[in-house]
Amino acid sequence: MNSQDTIQIRVDKKTKEAARKTLEAMGLDMSSAVKLFLHNVVARQGIPLDLKTENGFTLAQEQALIEETEVAKSGARRFASVDSLMSDLAR
Repeated sequence: MNSQDTIQIRVDKKTKEAARKTLEAMGLDMSSAVKLFLHNVVARQGIPLDLKTENGFTLAQEQALIEETEVAKSGARRFASVDSLMSDLAR
């Protein structure tokens, strides 16, 4: 027997209405969309979408850019492999 539980969330009216219209155009209701999201959270063991920073990068991409910037500022260069070093030298 599969018991059901209830989730309540608070969201601003404008977002809720925009989401409802978008989901309706896709043939989904809000409840079905939330269920799909939660099933994907379980299946992927994480958030099933790419979370982006305000700059449009994933957190990992942004961290890599920050590290590369710091390395470039220090004048030192790092390479993941000899091949990548040789490719850089050939330029």
